[in-house]
Amino acid sequence: MEWRDEGALLSVRPHGESAAIIEVFTAEHGRHAGVVRGGTSRRIAPILQPGAQLDVTWRARLDDHIGTFTVEPLRSRAAVLSDRLALAGLNAICALLRSALPERDAHPLLYRATLPLLDALERGGDWPPDYLRWELLLLEELGFGLDLGTCAVTGARDDLVYVSPKSGRAVSRAGAGDWASRLLPLPQVLMGQGSASPADIAAGLAITGHFLTRGLAPLLNGRPLPEARARLLDLLAR
Repeated sequence: MEWRDEGALLSVRPHGESAAIIEVFTAEHGRHAGVVRGGTSRRIAPILQPGAQLDVTWRARLDDHIGTFTVEPLRSRAAVLSDRLALAGLNAICALLRSALPERDAHPLLYRATLPLLDALERGGDWPPDYLRWELLLLEELGFGLDLGTCAVTGARDDLVYVSPKSGRAVSRAGAGDWASRLLPLPQVLMGQGSASPADIAAGLAITGHFLTRGLAPLLNGRPLPEARARLLDLLAR
C-alpha cells in the first residue's frame, strides 16, 4: 500500500528510540497517522512542527496498518511560534481536527479552507473572524451545520438576532417572543455581516462551541472540547 499527498502537520509524539508518530491533515486522505523513522533526529525533528506543510509518502503492507511516512518540507509556518495568540489559534485548529475528524476520512472542502487560515495565522493581523468562519465550516463538514438563512418561527429573512440552541436555526426578534431568554444571541458577523468586534467574535464562538460540544458528545465521552480551544478563547477575551 502506498500513496503520496500533501498536508498540514497536526501532532508529533516520540515512538521508540528515534522514531516519531505524526498525524497529518491531508488533501485526499484526511487525518492520517504514520511513523517517521528518525523523526526525533536533529535533521528531521525541526521539520516536524505543528502547522508545517509537508509532502508525505505513506507506505504499509496492509491498508489498516499504521504505516510509515517519508516527509519533505514545503512550508514551515514557524513565524506562528513567536506570536502567542497565533500559536493558540494553531493549537486550537490542530486539536479540533484531531478530536472531530474520523481518521482517514477525506474532507477536501475543509482542507482547502484550513490552509489559508494557517497562512493567516503566520501573517498575523485580524484572523479571528476567519477562525470563526472555519469553526462554522467544521460544523457543516461534521453534519451539524447551522441554518441561519431564515427565521425558524416566522420564515422571515430580516432581523435575525437569535439561534435556537436545539435546532441550530436562526430566530428573528419578532419570532423569539417570550422565548428570547432561552435562545443564543446571534452576532451578525456569523452571517458575514456587520462588524467583527471582540464581543461579536466571542458570541459567535459561544454558538459554534455549543454545537461542537453537542455534536461531538459521543466522541468526547463527557469531556469538554479540547483545552487548546479554551486557551484561545481566553486570550481572545483579554
